[in-house]
Amino acid sequence: MKEKIKIAIFGGSGYGGSELLRILLFHPNVEIALVTANEHVGKAVGEVHKNLYGLTDLKFEKSPEDLFALDADAAFFALPHGQALNLIPQLPEKVKVIDLSGDFRIDDKDVFQKFYKFEHTADELQKKFVYGLTETNREAIKTANYVANPGCFATATLLALAPLVKSGLLTGKVIVDAKTGSSGSGAKAAANTHHPQRMNSFYAYKPFTHQHVPEISQHLKRIGSFENDFVFMTHSLPVSRGIFASCYLETTNILTNEDVKNLYELFYKGSFFVRIVENSPDINWVKATNFCDIAAHSNGKQIAVFSAIDNLVKGAAGQAVQNLNLMFGLDETTGLKLVGTNP
Repeated sequence: MKEKIKIAIFGGSGYGGSELLRILLFHPNVEIALVTANEHVGKAVGEVHKNLYGLTDLKFEKSPEDLFALDADAAFFALPHGQALNLIPQLPEKVKVIDLSGDFRIDDKDVFQKFYKFEHTADELQKKFVYGLTETNREAIKTANYVANPGCFATATLLALAPLVKSGLLTGKVIVDAKTGSSGSGAKAAANTHHPQRMNSFYAYKPFTHQHVPEISQHLKRIGSFENDFVFMTHSLPVSRGIFASCYLETTNILTNEDVKNLYELFYKGSFFVRIVENSPDINWVKATNFCDIAAHSNGKQIAVFSAIDNLVKGAAGQAVQNLNLMFGLDETTGLKLVGTNP
């Protein structure tokens, strides 16, 4: 492999872009050639992201008008939904793409329009995209030129459900109760995510209509036979970072706690970033890291699985870099052995 992978980051001013910069600035095989943020053109990265002050001389640039002339090996898109859909088709084919938005996660354009509320306009390009849940789609990602990075809720939920779906032991309804921190709503404050409104509050949102529902169902059907009724509910936590998913399932056979633990440990053998823990995961253990912690419990045929991730790292930028590593033949943990804090 040549000296460094030349990287462009489109949308570097939000939380996803900030985390990409935090990780990639210290990645041994990467050189950041371009980082865009149209509202901060000319500003130093460290002026906008104070945690990066003094660590880089990079400045935010305007998105190039001629994308076909982009001089990069890979491009990350950390833009609001709908923007990558128009920009990625303008790139030269030699540039590998990882999109952190929802623009290329859903194969069915009608389903996409129902959940994202706008039309998908890149049918042929959509067919080239690989779904980037690293632990379940590793081999496809290795040879992909276009990767649709999963949503944060989708990552936590799919990693929790995948081993049991693959086992073929599921029956009945699957219920997922997932909760997220406020950073999942983006860097710009809104009425319901403003800290004084949220800090002592707890509420559900987007019942039955969350945009991650179709990508979860779509990918579960690729992991195994999944025709189960699926109920997925999202809630707002009064914390800034982290997702905690509680999943409730039924199995055809009676399983002991040991059976379930063995099933999960076997499925994730060789997956460095998935840790099977006792009792319950805790979002404090995974904050600022690329880990997903999972605990599974059995009551005969009733199973409860809990998963925890950092929504901005394993749920976004960290998984995106994990996929970049695979796409360029690197160990997938390169630049990602990020350690959390205690407390």
